[in-house]
Amino acid sequence: MSSHISPAPQGPRAPHVIDPAGGCPHALNARLRAEHGAVAEVVLPGGVPGAVVLGHDALKEFLAHPEVAKGARHFPALHDGTIPADWPLRVFSNALGMHTADGADHRRLRALVGKAFTVRQVERLRPRVEELTAGLLDDLGRAAAASPDGTADLYEHFALPLPMNVICELLGVDPEHRGRLHHLTNKVVIATDLTPAEKMASLQELMALTSTIAAARAAEPGEDLTSALIAARADDGDRLTELELIGTMRLMLVAGHETTLNLIVNAVRALCAHRDQLAQVLEGKATWSDVVDETLRWDTPVSWFPFRYPTRDLTVDGTVIRQGTPVLAGYSAAGRDESFHGPDADRFDITRATAARSLAFGHGAHYCTGAPLARLEATIALERLFTRFPDLDLAVPDAELPYQNSFISNNVRFLPVRLARPA
Repeated sequence: MSSHISPAPQGPRAPHVIDPAGGCPHALNARLRAEHGAVAEVVLPGGVPGAVVLGHDALKEFLAHPEVAKGARHFPALHDGTIPADWPLRVFSNALGMHTADGADHRRLRALVGKAFTVRQVERLRPRVEELTAGLLDDLGRAAAASPDGTADLYEHFALPLPMNVICELLGVDPEHRGRLHHLTNKVVIATDLTPAEKMASLQELMALTSTIAAARAAEPGEDLTSALIAARADDGDRLTELELIGTMRLMLVAGHETTLNLIVNAVRALCAHRDQLAQVLEGKATWSDVVDETLRWDTPVSWFPFRYPTRDLTVDGTVIRQGTPVLAGYSAAGRDESFHGPDADRFDITRATAARSLAFGHGAHYCTGAPLARLEATIALERLFTRFPDLDLAVPDAELPYQNSFISNNVRFLPVRLARPA
């Protein structure tokens, strides 16, 4: 007679200590899902306890839960002396704007911004996006022709300037500020390897520069979104406060170029590594929108995004997340969740039926306002790039490309490419 001995009960697993340097998130995500399930306890940089939601269904539920807030007043440790004043991730919690507002405040701010990002309004930008794309492809070609080895950095010459120029034109940002804006937004929001003093200095400079841009538009209003925000009144007659204006502008500048930059770069990397998929779209068997949807799922622009706070203890997929816990949205993990996207979720497949249902742009009240613009830019960029340079390929192995020093942004630091096959 045989007997079955059950394994000894496992105690709670130790929280995962987040590496601020980040890197490719996918192996880590798979391990955390296997070890912890859909929700994992983490230790944020600075030793702050937190959590990350990793599963698709769990994240979808959490993002839309009525008892989950974005406002930092629901994060007690931020205010009671538990967390030091120079904690680098305060830049996310302390920001004021649409992305950290709740309830009526959020609806008021979103109503002011959302009018510029409807599908109809964004479609009006198509000719300008196409014009910018054509000019940048010329620049990319010239850079490759001038290089001794025929390579050019697609990140620098194409993927970065396209969304940066689009969002800056939309907001009325003068060209001389654009390079500095990218540098500062990268340091403040993306980089997680800076000292608290460096982070604070960059944040103060970014806020000052954003204020300068707003002041210029207030003095000389134009047909741009910043001028409209300054002039606009919500239904109750309240204007944006100065801090709300600066915070909302900063959100649009960051989200309007960093995430679309990542989307374009990650799509190019995916297509170069999966030439069969590229052939399908070039032959008309799939669309560039399919490429965008699958890239958003398979290698989403944002790995783990801070923060949301339960306003009471919540049980998410069997795990209790305590009230006031800072919770990261695990977009990259949810994108490869086999329980939703199938057992081959690690495979890049532009015909995947579930790709369009990924959570890369969020879910619920805070669904990304700029999603239509990001899709338009990425679709045009990829179609024009590979139509003009169908043999474009990476100039170095993908595995050798260094990642951003960030556990938030999912992108490499540069992308050297060859536009034609070597002779």
